Amino acid sequence: MRKLIILDRDGVINEDSDAYVKSLAEWLPIAGSIEAIARLSQHGWLIAVATNQSGLARGYFDQATLQSMHDRLQALVAEQGGQVDLIRFCPHGPDDHCDCRKPRSGLFREIAEHFALPLAGVPVVGDSLRDLEAGMAVGCAPFLVRTGKGAQTERKALPAGTRVFDNLAAVADFLLEN
Repeated sequence: MRKLIILDRDGVINEDSDAYVKSLAEWLPIAGSIEAIARLSQHGWLIAVATNQSGLARGYFDQATLQSMHDRLQALVAEQGGQVDLIRFCPHGPDDHCDCRKPRSGLFREIAEHFALPLAGVPVVGDSLRDLEAGMAVGCAPFLVRTGKGAQTERKALPAGTRVFDNLAAVADFLLEN
């Protein structure tokens, strides 16, 4: 059976920005993240990305721009011999009361349905509490990275059982060794 991992995007895979990542030029991979995804993929992991993208609702960028960022992510991972199997995003703003905006778990249920896999124990990697909370609501195992907003998040009360790593590469090392 293939193993599944669910990754947040901004702050985990690529650099985050309080001003939003609004263009392909602003989409900058965090050192080691692309290689980490490729290594997990090569070792049989299914890679899913679940990301809030309220910049769409706010009019900071359009669907085509977001797609160009995701195309770049997939191309970079492919160049390293891996693949991103699924990307799901919430296009809504915080006041839209949707089910998909983390910390709600709609994106996670979509991912589970897509792969027809249970989410119990599936690692969810994020840099914010809402990433971890969304995953924990459906039984995922919380992994916090210190990249992005993770260092600030680490100072908060973390969900029980949260494992903390410096970055996505360290998460991949841990998962591939255990």
